[in-house]
Amino acid sequence: MTHIPFNRPHSTGDELRNIQEVMEGGHLAGDGRFTERCNKWLEDRTGSAKVLLTNSCTAALEMAVNLVGIQPGDEVIMPSFTFPSTASAVARAGAVPVFVDIREDTLNLDEGLVEMAMTPQTKALMPVHYAGVGCDMDELTRIASENGLSVLEDAAQGIEAKYRSRHLGSIGRIGCLSFHETKNITSGEGGAILVNDPALVEAAEVLRDKGTNRARFFRGEIGHYTWVDAGSSYLMSEIAAAFLWAQLGQAEWITRRRLEVWNAYHDGFAELEAAGLVRRPVLPDGCEHNAHIYRLVFPDREKRNRLIARLGERGIKSTFHYSPLHLSPAGRRFGRAHDKLPVTEAVSDRVLRLPVWVDMTDADVDRVVNAVCVESPIPAAY
Repeated sequence: MTHIPFNRPHSTGDELRNIQEVMEGGHLAGDGRFTERCNKWLEDRTGSAKVLLTNSCTAALEMAVNLVGIQPGDEVIMPSFTFPSTASAVARAGAVPVFVDIREDTLNLDEGLVEMAMTPQTKALMPVHYAGVGCDMDELTRIASENGLSVLEDAAQGIEAKYRSRHLGSIGRIGCLSFHETKNITSGEGGAILVNDPALVEAAEVLRDKGTNRARFFRGEIGHYTWVDAGSSYLMSEIAAAFLWAQLGQAEWITRRRLEVWNAYHDGFAELEAAGLVRRPVLPDGCEHNAHIYRLVFPDREKRNRLIARLGERGIKSTFHYSPLHLSPAGRRFGRAHDKLPVTEAVSDRVLRLPVWVDMTDADVDRVVNAVCVESPIPAAY
């Protein structure tokens, strides 16, 4: 029986050739020709004022928090249903992650709860576009504009996804992408910061490159570079950028194929949802997703866990997702929850993610659909 893993990174066939070119050119560190190509591709694609590759999305999130001036004691509103990097970037600045509940349909930050969670210490909103489905950015940007807040988009899962025709990550003041091995487009480890506020571009370049103004030097704007501010080393290596460039060249095809897999799942589980056995993903009007995740929500944790085990016996790897950050040791230490978070706590116990990767065959997809349906039988009375 052939094993179907949860994820298998796709190779376009050009990665090794690009890496060989880097090796022969002798420039292995960041900001070489492949980095420049990737930055420019992402800028043209998203319309962002400036895109800078980073060594991870975590690094991009830390940069974003720094660039908008988050200070100790400030508060940043975000979902609890997210990866720890979202909150850790805020905690590292000495600020407080304020956890708000999520919507039942998209599992995104519930925009209707944001204003109730605000205090005089609130300085930013950090929406997370779960599964590449956009948050309600119209409402979130309205709230931010009326209250003088920055919007920092955690678009780790959002490459090639859109909200009202705008790329995720390009709508707030800053956006952050991930190119981790598990993402649609990958460099193994890596990320990018999308600086949408032109006033922050130079500061972003300095912060990313160890606090120096080397970017201006390399553009010929100054005669030599020097240390001008506190910074760190957030650059992606040129080897990783060469790998990423090969992936970006097939971004449209990769997204299209993932959507084919996603749509086959969605059609295959329609009867299960109609029978009340699962809840399928919901796509609000104006959201163009990228098929990053296909997930089902079950009535209870026991049914979810039993299906994970049964699929495993059939050679199919499925998995749960985030544990609520507000219930974690670090979440209790560094952050606080605004009111109760019933949807977050219920969903984390009941959500299941299925394999979605580019090189899955139609037979693989059918096998997964059939296995889920066999293990979740519709009652005869239905």
